Amino acid sequence: MSDALTLPAETRERAGKGASRALRREGRVPAVIYGGKEEPITIHVEAKELVRQLGTGHFMNSIVTIELGGKKIKTLPKDVSLHPVSDRPEHVDFFRLAKGGKIEVHVPVVFINEEASPGLKKGGVLNVVRHELDLICENDKIPGEIEIDVTGKEVGDSIHISELTLPEGAESAITDRDFTIATLVAPSALKKSEGDTTAEGEEEVDADAVPATEQGEDADAAEEQEEKSED
Repeated sequence: MSDALTLPAETRERAGKGASRALRREGRVPAVIYGGKEEPITIHVEAKELVRQLGTGHFMNSIVTIELGGKKIKTLPKDVSLHPVSDRPEHVDFFRLAKGGKIEVHVPVVFINEEASPGLKKGGVLNVVRHELDLICENDKIPGEIEIDVTGKEVGDSIHISELTLPEGAESAITDRDFTIATLVAPSALKKSEGDTTAEGEEEVDADAVPATEQGEDADAAEEQEEKSED
């Protein structure tokens, strides 16, 4: 689990868009704490401190202890709404962590011992299919990342979820298939795969797929242009 964070907060006395705009002008960010079979609590936090914690890169995967009126509430950030232009945080949802409960989280993967992979040494490329794993974890045992050892991996090998030993208290949220996390491919195979795709946003169009009316219009236009040239 990433290092736990602490975020001081105050209770919101008024709700609504007008009250939220007023808080933002004062350098505060509206937020809510929900879940844990308790009533939601509307709060606001300091914008500068929130931005600082967002800048750590692991805010969304950290247990955040909300300090509110002398109480400490363990939460997990679930959503941060950002301004479409300035990217300033405008609202935060915190999920209350009930004691002994479990929660579904997305945990990033990192690959280790790449120097011990014969395939990578030969010039192979690690093609990552999933950069995060969808896991169900105990509230107090959320890993910050999942390490995947590529020791001994050759070109053509694949890494599946069944190969991993997940941390205690964590299990895959996807149980109906043994999905692929990464494959080790030859550089030539990767280039060929990329070469088979058309430019982004473009589609190959078969002439037979063009409606006959459009084909007729194009032919008529060409014939008309040819007649003008002869005149």
